Amino acid sequence: MILNILVGGPKEQWPDELVAGNIQGPWIGVDRGALRLVQLGITPELSIGDFDSMTESEFKLVTQHSRHTKTANPEKDDTDTELALREAIANFTFDTVMIYGATGGRIDHLLANLFFIFREPFNTMFEKICLVDKQNSIRFFKPGSYHLVKEDGKKYLAFIPLTQVTHLSLMDEKYTLNKIDFVYPVSLASNEFVGDTGEFSFKSGVVAVIQSRDDEK
Repeated sequence: MILNILVGGPKEQWPDELVAGNIQGPWIGVDRGALRLVQLGITPELSIGDFDSMTESEFKLVTQHSRHTKTANPEKDDTDTELALREAIANFTFDTVMIYGATGGRIDHLLANLFFIFREPFNTMFEKICLVDKQNSIRFFKPGSYHLVKEDGKKYLAFIPLTQVTHLSLMDEKYTLNKIDFVYPVSLASNEFVGDTGEFSFKSGVVAVIQSRDDEK
């Protein structure tokens, strides 16, 4: 089961299927992301956030068209994305959670949406999380061996050790590695699939994998 979350990043970074309102729910709307879901004709199962950037009429629209609404204190330790994920873990059943609107705009927000995976309780389930925008998908992996499937329209493949990583092997990508260690985070960018699938493995650490394409503009 896939659970979708929309946070408040720029609409210009949405994938085309979200712009068209063609992604099937269930949905959690996060702050202004909840309003945007309602404007698309989507009923969020939950709308959550501090909602401090909304007008009174916008907030009323969200509450009227959401199954549940939860308002948070603006002065909090969790980001709105983290609040939504805590609610997802507590109240929803899912195999994958797709997070939209989390990568564009402010860089501090982008970094927060990458690094939260190391905090409890997200560090126990981050392999279920995928961040998606118009050009990229980002997934997170624990040690093991993996089989990747190339996403439609995505030319590039990047492997990002987010921690110290040992024995990273890229078996059949354009640029291969054989049990290489990394002592600090690094972006192994602009790799590519050879065919429609790719294999990789590593022994310890956390690795993010990004499939991406260039902007068409």
